[in-house]
Amino acid sequence: MTDHSTFNVLFLCTGNSARSILAEAILKKLGGDRFQSFSAGSHPKDRPHPLGIALLSGLGHDIRDFRSKSWDEFAGPDAPRIDLIVTVCDNAAGEVCPIWPGGPTSVHWSLPDPADETLTNKEQSILFSRVYVRLQSRIEDLIALPVEAMEPPALRTRLNGIPELENIQIPVRA
Repeated sequence: MTDHSTFNVLFLCTGNSARSILAEAILKKLGGDRFQSFSAGSHPKDRPHPLGIALLSGLGHDIRDFRSKSWDEFAGPDAPRIDLIVTVCDNAAGEVCPIWPGGPTSVHWSLPDPADETLTNKEQSILFSRVYVRLQSRIEDLIALPVEAMEPPALRTRLNGIPELENIQIPVRA
């Protein structure tokens, strides 16, 4: 499918402050030289959520360069080539996206928002951890695939099936 040395993945959510930042960090840590990860949002927040950054830092992720970014940074002619776009929130999946250069494969992994302001700080912290575990599982499955050799339809089918393979319960409130 690709004729270049790294497989570039862009994780999208609306605010680029929680789920997409976690996903970018996980793939950066686990993807080795095969993958390069990015994240962005349709309406980025001022900064990544502090609980997400604290979780990443506590798990040994290098958090120095994380910032909330607009997806417009990845839609222009000078943007890095993107092979795969993964939306990680239902709002971003339903929005009209920019036209991405190169026509990358797109998939959706629906995840609850750990930065949901209706949750208490403790509930948010718990949900950040649960979303992290779910993302790590999905990203490990992504890394295990021969993505470089897969045609876009096969890759899309396989990656859209990853969430269905999980049985992790994620509610925070009883």
